[in-house]
Amino acid sequence: MESNGYQSGFGNEFATEVVAGTLPVGRNSPQRVAHGLYAEQLSGTAFTAPRSHNRRSWLYRMRPAAVHGSFQPFSQPRLHNDFDAGPVNPDQMRWDPLPMPAADARVDFVDGLFTMAGNGGPAAMTGIGVHLYAANASMDGRFFYDADAELLVVPQQGRLHIATELGVLDVEPQEIAVIPRGVRFRVELPDGAARGYVCENFGALLRLPDLGPIGSNGLANPRDFLTPNAACEDLEGDFELVAKFQGHLWRADIGHSPLDVVGWHGNYAPYKYDLRRFNTIGSISYDHPDPSIFLVLHSASDTPGTSNMDFAIFPPRWLVAQDTFRPPWFHRNIASEFMGLIHGAYDAKAEGFVPGGASLHNCMTGHGPDAATFDKASHADLSKPDVVQDTMAFMFEARAVIRPTRQAVEAGHRQRGYQDCWTGLGKHFKA
Repeated sequence: MESNGYQSGFGNEFATEVVAGTLPVGRNSPQRVAHGLYAEQLSGTAFTAPRSHNRRSWLYRMRPAAVHGSFQPFSQPRLHNDFDAGPVNPDQMRWDPLPMPAADARVDFVDGLFTMAGNGGPAAMTGIGVHLYAANASMDGRFFYDADAELLVVPQQGRLHIATELGVLDVEPQEIAVIPRGVRFRVELPDGAARGYVCENFGALLRLPDLGPIGSNGLANPRDFLTPNAACEDLEGDFELVAKFQGHLWRADIGHSPLDVVGWHGNYAPYKYDLRRFNTIGSISYDHPDPSIFLVLHSASDTPGTSNMDFAIFPPRWLVAQDTFRPPWFHRNIASEFMGLIHGAYDAKAEGFVPGGASLHNCMTGHGPDAATFDKASHADLSKPDVVQDTMAFMFEARAVIRPTRQAVEAGHRQRGYQDCWTGLGKHFKA
């Protein structure tokens, strides 16, 4: 299924059709839909949610989503929401990239998901799940949807061709894709292999942060978010529909492609964003602003000013603050942080944190620059600006502790000597 292009804007009311005359005028559910299609509403929020937060779309499709076989349990043991496997170690943790599948193994996006950590869950409709993926095959005859969460996909290596019910997202590293809860999709790999990160957001839908004193412009601009135009396929055959529901995977036979939506209108749809378009804000006098200024999207919680999940990035930028330690400072947070590196190097770590890798610093666990970075920054010439370039790091930040899974703690790609990067931070105090 090929892309039919995009419409721009975040959370807009869109209207798009593959065949002219598909969308009804002045109503949503006529007695007979044009071209013999079925009308189906897809709701991502409660019907009674405030208008500004309400998300729903009307789909006009060849067959209703109800047409498929019975669901049976499906085993992919590396993908789960089992975040309560014993006490959580407060150590700082870091991992190398998830190993790519063996050349003689065929692993698609669903099979390639590996759960790293999380909190909350789909039953409570709060919290997040953090996963890595490594795949070497396109989804062939298989479709997937997540009824538990919306999916924030962050590619690190290899492009993704994501064909969804509502259109196609072509996403490359340094772009992100958001696939709403319940939307069915298929992932193809144009480059033959791919690796990256996925955040399951069990809570409120992702939204743009308010800008407050920043004003009306800056950070991620709404016009840079792209939602696909309608695209569809009319395929019959022996296919498989995989669902994630209440933390478990299920499969059903389906005799047709569910990507058969000929037209749709509404504001509940997949979208993508190019992280390189982020308008970075920073200090031009002294000290650091809080990392909130790097916030791209967030999921609000029931506590004002506190997110269920924040998605922040650390892109190329100028550092000009005077009489200031310019890299990120040492810190302990009430929030918990899961970081990944998409491209280049991270300015707080001289070595060990590589593209495709990850780190976890939980609530009140001390962390910050390693010894080499501290020494270099402490003696830097501040009469000149520093240009942080050729980099893209990101962070999933949560108000609740991000609990690592047993398989992540015991993984062969975990760096068990991570704490050694701070051993060179000796005492310099002189009375």
